[in-house]
Amino acid sequence: MTASSHVPHELHRVATPVLEIAYRRTGGRRRKTDTPVILLHGFPYDVRAYDEVARLLAGAGRQVLTPYLRGYGPTRFLAEDTPRSGQQAALAQDLVEFMDALGIRRAVVAGYDWGGRAACAAAVLWPERIHGLVTAGGYTVQDIARAMEPAAPEAEHRYWYQHYFHSERGRRGLEQNREELCKLLWRLWSPTWPEAEQAFAASAPSLHNPDFVDVAIHSYRHRYGLVAGDPRYQALEDRLAELPPVTVPTVVLVGEENGVIPAADQTGTEHFTGSCEVRTLPGVGHNVPQEAPAAFAAAILELPL
Repeated sequence: MTASSHVPHELHRVATPVLEIAYRRTGGRRRKTDTPVILLHGFPYDVRAYDEVARLLAGAGRQVLTPYLRGYGPTRFLAEDTPRSGQQAALAQDLVEFMDALGIRRAVVAGYDWGGRAACAAAVLWPERIHGLVTAGGYTVQDIARAMEPAAPEAEHRYWYQHYFHSERGRRGLEQNREELCKLLWRLWSPTWPEAEQAFAASAPSLHNPDFVDVAIHSYRHRYGLVAGDPRYQALEDRLAELPPVTVPTVVLVGEENGVIPAADQTGTEHFTGSCEVRTLPGVGHNVPQEAPAAFAAAILELPL
């Protein structure tokens, strides 16, 4: 156990125009001159993915904020009639509105899966707000206009769960069997991680958020152009459709044993026009921060302040 493992995680809530976002704060209170670190989890995970990363960063003197994404854990929509959208622009807007609500002008952002997409999208839409980026999986802005172009069969079979979610059978499957299904995804996506089952049990309660299924199903249908997005985010989606570059300093982390995205498909370095370093992590699967917390924290700490 490291000295940093004694740093407590404090649970807080803050209201944005759409959500009451629950988040963990780790480390000392932020001064106006500090640049906090915001850690963003993916599907179907939660903030526990960053327990050790947050402790390491706090031990190095950084303040860390780890929000539950829309549809996860204690985060809630403020209005019943708000569309339960999981589209990429909504996740990016949530991040910036979270920063606004806390009075954060700029932050280092880091994420994987949905969280990596939110971080990448925010970096291209609001580069003045993003001091630096760590993304597990590379450039993850969705090219929705080309989403119906078939991928190689080796890639397509890994996306079975996405095609499953396109049907009402898949929606019911996620609703009725959410823990069994999501535990299977954890196992398939991190095939060499021996702690996956124990770690899943700690995160599973977050999947019982009342909006989890609606947000997840919308996400996996919208990215293929099968359903409309929330109109409030359309202008942002139009900008993301241009696949704009990431100009902020970036570290890309590539898990060699990622069971859903092959290592060769995890970079997209042509979209990073600022400083960008790619680091390959042998023996690491999809849940990079929880499988390789020291490497994840090091990537953040080595970004220029």
